[in-house]
Amino acid sequence: MEQIGPYRIVRKLGEGGMGVVYAAEDERLNRAVAIKTMRESVDASARERFFREARAAASLSHPNVCQLYDIGDEEGRPFLVMELLDGQSLADRLRDGALPLTDAVQIAIGTLTALDALHTRGFVHRDLKPSNVFITAHGVKILDFGLARETTKPALAPDDATTMQGASPLTLSGMIVGTPRYMAPEQVLGQPVDGRADLFTAGALLFEMISGKPPFVDDNAMRLLHSIVYEAPPNLAGSAAITAINRILHRAMAKRVEDRYATASAMANDLRDVMLISDAAAPVVARRITRMIALPLRILRGDAETDFLAFAIPEAITTTLAGVGSLIVRSSEAASRLGDLDPKELAETADVDVALTGTLLRAGDQIRVTSQLVELPGGAVIWSQSSQTGMSDVFELQDRLTQKIVASLELPLSEREARLVRRDVPANPRAHEFYLRAGQQKEMPDGWVIARDLYQRAVDEDPRYAPAWARLARIYLLLGKFGSETEKYYDLAESAARHALELNPDLATAHDSYAKIEVATGRAKPAMLRLLDRVQHGSSDPLVFAGLVLAFRYCGLLDASVAAHEQARRLDAKIPTSALHTFRLLGRYEEALAEINPERDVSDAAFLHEAMGHHEKALATFEERKRQVLASGTTITSEFATFLDIFGATLYGDRGALPLFERFEAFPDPEGLYFLGRSLVRLEAPDRALQFLARAEQNGFFCFPAFERDPWLDPLRCDPRFVEILRRAESRTRDAARAFEDHAGSRVIRVG
Repeated sequence: MEQIGPYRIVRKLGEGGMGVVYAAEDERLNRAVAIKTMRESVDASARERFFREARAAASLSHPNVCQLYDIGDEEGRPFLVMELLDGQSLADRLRDGALPLTDAVQIAIGTLTALDALHTRGFVHRDLKPSNVFITAHGVKILDFGLARETTKPALAPDDATTMQGASPLTLSGMIVGTPRYMAPEQVLGQPVDGRADLFTAGALLFEMISGKPPFVDDNAMRLLHSIVYEAPPNLAGSAAITAINRILHRAMAKRVEDRYATASAMANDLRDVMLISDAAAPVVARRITRMIALPLRILRGDAETDFLAFAIPEAITTTLAGVGSLIVRSSEAASRLGDLDPKELAETADVDVALTGTLLRAGDQIRVTSQLVELPGGAVIWSQSSQTGMSDVFELQDRLTQKIVASLELPLSEREARLVRRDVPANPRAHEFYLRAGQQKEMPDGWVIARDLYQRAVDEDPRYAPAWARLARIYLLLGKFGSETEKYYDLAESAARHALELNPDLATAHDSYAKIEVATGRAKPAMLRLLDRVQHGSSDPLVFAGLVLAFRYCGLLDASVAAHEQARRLDAKIPTSALHTFRLLGRYEEALAEINPERDVSDAAFLHEAMGHHEKALATFEERKRQVLASGTTITSEFATFLDIFGATLYGDRGALPLFERFEAFPDPEGLYFLGRSLVRLEAPDRALQFLARAEQNGFFCFPAFERDPWLDPLRCDPRFVEILRRAESRTRDAARAFEDHAGSRVIRVG
């Protein structure tokens, strides 16, 4: 074929199921063009899609959309004439691997700008993929509107995969409308789609651009479609900018349509903000985050002297690997609660990708450990090995296992991370035995006392064991907050946390403990800024974001607190945060209830039901929780018992309990003082309530939205003393908000 209408054919560019694409010359205008023709054999529905593409393209005149010049018919075969692009498809560009972050973001913004124009005119592309994104010297062009439409049809229906400008198709022809690897869940399920389906795909394209691989990959088509519908995309880390983009990607690729960006322009604006992050232009490769759990070893023959190693070895591995940015390691506490689960159950329950399992056997003076690293949920064994060693060399075994995990998972280690994986190994097994036994104590006052003594013995055995110092700091804080020697234990907590950070400045548990101490002692803003420093430097540790949940709330930045919680949960779906109280202050009671751990809760669920207007349910819930605590055999302190009485009196409206509040005149926790103050309002003791609320603000809980919106505080609003508290809280919250906005880390935790 040498001529199509007035266009002289120069060469073939590509070929698909519906037709052929040629490079041609418009001899009338002396202009190079691309011509897309239709085969004679295509059916009526294919012809309709061909003309639909013409209508969609004709409705757009946009610099990021391939321009339609003409439509014609050659011997009964329709054809489209479009601009001939000079450059390469994104598919071709990706063959060389991941793109520099700035290039990837620019391509994504150009794509989103084109989608915004398309969506504004009522069209959904439905088949965005690397071969339909073309990169030119002047920007991005999106191509191929053959599947674009204003209304939808079932996704699982026959279709073709015509591509343009030399790109090869990825569509499974005859099975799915669109390209499976880049389809949104609602397309896979045959549900109605709107522009947010294209945003899901745009997120998938950006993921592939910065990581080098699509978010969903599987040679089996059914497993691929299952992962698109039910599995979250992997997390990415590597720098602060990549951490920020990770948040954007997970929002764009949310399974529920309503959880995604509402418009392409909103997503593009978030990406533009990423380019303001200081390390956005740095040559950092995005790393997929692998989620791992080290399970307790199964003891083959019990031995009182060595059984603790069944927990100690996995705990040591967990602690050592916690500083690797491309790895999220579930806590030993979470691992110890899991029974015998098959790989699929383990993957779902622990929310992990790999698990370290094994057995422990003592034979004379030797310890034999057999270990396996297992891929989940499939259950394939990545590697298996048996080791035999003496007690004095057991932690050399742990180090060998750690190095093998790093190598087999191909974890890219920075120089800092390489140092970390050889740090925080206890000097002797005895120190770690005490550390481990401390971590197994109950989360109640009598358990704290035992844990304190065990952690102290651990640091006596090994004064340079940073994790033990960090955990000891947390226990001291709890004893100071809920005991009678507040000043003493707060000083000990601060000293222990500082010592842990001196030994290991990158230890996440130490930063978490220190943040809690700062917040409890009136330093919420410094805690916020210190943790934001870590975010700014690319931390992907969920504990950092969990600490920010607390600090933001004390500062009155409730939306930022929620954003930090969401980021923590994206990284570790099982991590506990204090977001329960953030949701409570925002009036998002159902979300607050979802955050409650029934094993530890005494009054939170009851007060949430009360706030929702379910008084009888609140009373029943409180009585049941109280009964469970008293029946557990746990030794409770007199302070804790008094708290229980105050909680009950507040719910029942028992003013006879007012003398109980005298015991907490010197209660140190600022947020606790706030909740005690609102209880006093409920019990019609406004003067004493104002004293507690004033101390809450002065001691560091200056959460202005809480003071401003809490309906329990309405009886105080005309009191000049309350107005002054409100004024001070507002001023301090505004100051914290300015500090947050001015900090580069705020762009990683963007609110909204």
